[in-house]
Amino acid sequence: MSDPAQTPSRRSLFQMIGTVAGSAAMYHAMTVLGHAAESPFNGPIKLSAPPPGTSVLVLGAGIAGMVAAMELRDAGYRVQVLEYNNRPGGRNWSLYGGDVYTELGGATQTVRFDPGQYINPGPWRIPYHHQGILHYVNRLNVALEPFTQVNYNAYVHSTKMFGGKPVRYREVQADFHGHVAELLAKCTRQNALDQTLSKEDRELLLTALKDWGALDANYEYGKNLISAERRGYDIDPGGGLDPEPAPSEPRAMSDMLRSGLWAAIGAGHSYDMQSSIFQPKGGMGQIGKAFGKALEPLIQYNAKVIDIHQDAGGVTVAYVDSRSGGERRTATADWCVCTIPASILSQIPMNVGGPMRAAIDHLPYMASLKVGLQFKRRFWEEDECIYGGHTYTNQSNRVIGYPMWDYFSKGKGVLLGAYTFGREAFIAAARSPEQRIEDALECGARIHPQYRAEYECGVAVAWHRVPWALGCAGEWSDEGREQHYNNLCALDGRIILAGEHASRLAAWQEGSVTSALDAVERLHKRVMNA
Repeated sequence: MSDPAQTPSRRSLFQMIGTVAGSAAMYHAMTVLGHAAESPFNGPIKLSAPPPGTSVLVLGAGIAGMVAAMELRDAGYRVQVLEYNNRPGGRNWSLYGGDVYTELGGATQTVRFDPGQYINPGPWRIPYHHQGILHYVNRLNVALEPFTQVNYNAYVHSTKMFGGKPVRYREVQADFHGHVAELLAKCTRQNALDQTLSKEDRELLLTALKDWGALDANYEYGKNLISAERRGYDIDPGGGLDPEPAPSEPRAMSDMLRSGLWAAIGAGHSYDMQSSIFQPKGGMGQIGKAFGKALEPLIQYNAKVIDIHQDAGGVTVAYVDSRSGGERRTATADWCVCTIPASILSQIPMNVGGPMRAAIDHLPYMASLKVGLQFKRRFWEEDECIYGGHTYTNQSNRVIGYPMWDYFSKGKGVLLGAYTFGREAFIAAARSPEQRIEDALECGARIHPQYRAEYECGVAVAWHRVPWALGCAGEWSDEGREQHYNNLCALDGRIILAGEHASRLAAWQEGSVTSALDAVERLHKRVMNA
């Protein structure tokens, strides 16, 4: 009999499966044992008509600002939007051939992509359950297409294992899941979980593990046609007198553990990465453009906010031309929805209370880097049969993203050659754009030898050098949220903040949408009670 002190509870058993094998394995086990469920969605807001002539100033024409402006306008408010850039969208942004981008420090890049090619420096995918942003995408008639998060034929790569050669995603996932399933099945069959599961539950769990891990009749994972259906064949099944199919050789569990490649296969299991996922046709910036068109009369572009002042009578915002500076101008309104990133807002004089000011000053922003690389031909498709999805590596570029449009076209293509956060992104921000591109090429060539011969041009955006954001997203710690989050989101006099930083969905457009809707509802309630 096993020691009860060492026997996990049913809940901790699921947690153990999730930690060791990934959330997909945990969900599979929970489903078989009847413990999985879905969550509901609440629809868009409806505001009553405000007192005639009530005005609101919206600062920032990113997603949060334009959602707020649209809902307030539709309710009957007089709305004006001030935007730093010469375009709508904020971090909802795509770079196309001919675009020019100048970062903090003065480095200027002219994008030389061919027509139809682009890179999304900011958001690039919309999960199916982000129904807020999808509501506005559909309202604005922005065409969507599938975004492939997981491609089993793409690669996972470590410079420290398997001779530094990339390994197909499906092989790593099949081998790791298979070995873990075999170990858990062995524990179950040896009665190690008797204190946790009933006999019926044990049989159900064994059935789940056998199916999930591609185990044989003896609950073992090995070289056979069962595992080959997951990891691939040495000789694929064919027709007529083609050779009989031959299974491939699984890698040993010890090799899989030491490689660290198991970390990459969990990326597509997280809630925000589960299919279906969507992208706008022609680039994520199509959403910002559609919003901008719908709100065109309301938006003042090239407006750099330099001072925000409120009093008992309303809000006055001073701004200058973001391109040339010059004359100080002012805009006034009864109320203000401010969606300027906290990284920028912390540098702008604004007479709010101590709690909100402390919250703004506290919030740091994540570093992130994206590098777009145009190649002469789509060699990842033609040579390696990789259509969309991502390759993961332990190198400084971390992720390679394959274009998820124009499959099988014989023209050129743009890869996401690097997508990094944290240390690598901070280091990249200290390098010139040309050096960032060179680093991405050097890393990518270890996975795709075709890189050097096929490369044409590139662009590199390090978000800590983006003048109007100084980082890609707010980076709340648990302690920071506990101390400052509610103060950041509170209505301070006549000013309320909104944006992904004022949400619990940091770095997602859905956070911007839900934050804006919440802010607008609370502001409207204050107006109606005033």
